[in-house]
Amino acid sequence: MHTPEPGEAAPDFWDRLYRRSDRIWSGNVNARLAEVAVDLPPGRALDLGCGEGGDAMWLAERGWQVVATDISPVAIERAREDARARGLAERIEFVRTDLADGVPAGPFDLVSAHYFHVPEPLALNRSAVLRAAAEALRPGGHLLIVDHGSAPSWSEHHDYPFPGADEVLDSLDLDVAQWQRVRVEAVDRDVAGPDGQKASVKDNVMLLRRRSDS
Repeated sequence: MHTPEPGEAAPDFWDRLYRRSDRIWSGNVNARLAEVAVDLPPGRALDLGCGEGGDAMWLAERGWQVVATDISPVAIERAREDARARGLAERIEFVRTDLADGVPAGPFDLVSAHYFHVPEPLALNRSAVLRAAAEALRPGGHLLIVDHGSAPSWSEHHDYPFPGADEVLDSLDLDVAQWQRVRVEAVDRDVAGPDGQKASVKDNVMLLRRRSDS
């Protein structure tokens, strides 16, 4: 179980997670981002909690200019190294930042937040961060939030009461007159466990478009 130690600062917690292995994530783009962005004209994107940079690099390869943030210096350095090796360094600005201090300046055409969860007792007003990122979108821009909706039986979070998509959007307190709900639903995703177990979990997918007349 990877949980914060008493008094551990958030950057230290996330660095400790990343140092468990030379590579934590697959490096592949998240499926929901690929579904959404494949049909969008390239513009400027903000990737919240970018980790090792898989999503940011997928976007950059398709012509996007990306600002990718993470609180972990270890994750950011890995992402920068990979971007340089793939010839994408000029298309991605990797920013090591605590989003509690604010989000990077817009405007953006796309904001992506995949599995942007914060374990207790680390303090971060997630709703405030997502709301600020949404407000940094241009009119016509898209906000994509993908959250865990359930966890497999082998996870320590298997009985956690994950909030639903509508509950998450309600917590953002966005002006409904300014935002079009393009897609708000729970989607099944197949996962594999550390010992080869297989299961289906729920992802809460929330795609909003900022109205052009807002």
